[in-house]
Amino acid sequence: MSKKTGEHDCACGKGLTRRGFLSTAGATTAMVAVGGRVNVNVAQAAATEITSEEMAKVTLEINGRPQRLLVEPRWTLLFVLRDRLGLTGTKVGCERGECGACTVLIDDRPQYACMTLAVEAAGRKITTLEGLMEGEQLGPTQEAFLEEDAFQCGYCTPGQIMAAEGLLRANPAPTAEEIATGMSGNLCRCGAYTHIFNAVKTAAEKNRS
Repeated sequence: MSKKTGEHDCACGKGLTRRGFLSTAGATTAMVAVGGRVNVNVAQAAATEITSEEMAKVTLEINGRPQRLLVEPRWTLLFVLRDRLGLTGTKVGCERGECGACTVLIDDRPQYACMTLAVEAAGRKITTLEGLMEGEQLGPTQEAFLEEDAFQCGYCTPGQIMAAEGLLRANPAPTAEEIATGMSGNLCRCGAYTHIFNAVKTAAEKNRS
């Protein structure tokens, strides 16, 4: 019987081909690994496995109301606001502290919710976009953004509004340069910065009137 190129009978004369030998050897090695060292490693991994972290009890003061929650220590404030409390005005952006879409106020200062752990915010005053409204009535900063057409796609707008609100709470009458500096942590991919800066100026005037 003819043989395929590269296939040879083994010395035992039982017609095992080179391909068959390699397949058998590979399977045997795998069986040894599973039966030996791998099992040991699995046992070691099981012994050092990290269990689920204990839930922490926290009370978050959000928009003037206390919210008592059980949270994992690793949960961000952004996750808790949106996925646990349904406050979706706070947007998910880069989730690495670069775009500002998730900006909220903590003790009246703008802060990225994606870079803040929920447990860190316990006992502090948190304000989200929803907290600027009186029922269905927009707050002055929100109205100013609407009047000045300070958005295009609108995705960054909640974070822009919260950054503006924080700036005006700290500085009720900012100069143009102070507005540009105060809003520099919030990116607008549509490039509506001129309208955004005008909105901040208009909001400052509304607050003073």
